[in-house]
Amino acid sequence: MKTPAHAMPILGTPRLILREFSRDDVDALARVLSDTETMRFYPAPLDCTGVENWIARNRRRYANNGHGLWAMVLKANGELIGDCGLTIQDVDGANEIEIGYHVRRDLWGQGLATEAARACRDFGFARLPVDRLVSIIRPENLPSRRVAEKNGMTVWKEVVRVGFPHVVYSIRKDQTDSP
Repeated sequence: MKTPAHAMPILGTPRLILREFSRDDVDALARVLSDTETMRFYPAPLDCTGVENWIARNRRRYANNGHGLWAMVLKANGELIGDCGLTIQDVDGANEIEIGYHVRRDLWGQGLATEAARACRDFGFARLPVDRLVSIIRPENLPSRRVAEKNGMTVWKEVVRVGFPHVVYSIRKDQTDSP
């Protein structure tokens, strides 16, 4: 699916545009969030209603927080291939800003999640009043852990979320070259 004309671009990288989700993105995002392999570290893949709710929740985040998960779009063809962005997450009773990401399975291993996550890291430190960003990942999700590590993050702590253990990776602003 091509980028809707009314969707607001937020960030650009050499290969990607991160933009706000549109209601028109349901089918393309479902190719990511409804895939059993992509979502194996979640309680379950999302059905169509779940994907619609995912987009609506992020649109509320844009309005309320000025950020959320954004559509990850290939510059080369305008195709939506996943999401990446910044969300507020509870970590042991404290609000932390998380860098989250999902990439369509046929594009895994090309560095797209890392490219998007680094752009979100730099955006977060430049635009938000935070000194730390996190990524919350199931311990057995080695590909996502590698993305966090390539983003300069290290393990900060372990927590239990939705009944499953998670590793919380973090990076502090003074650990990057971000402005």
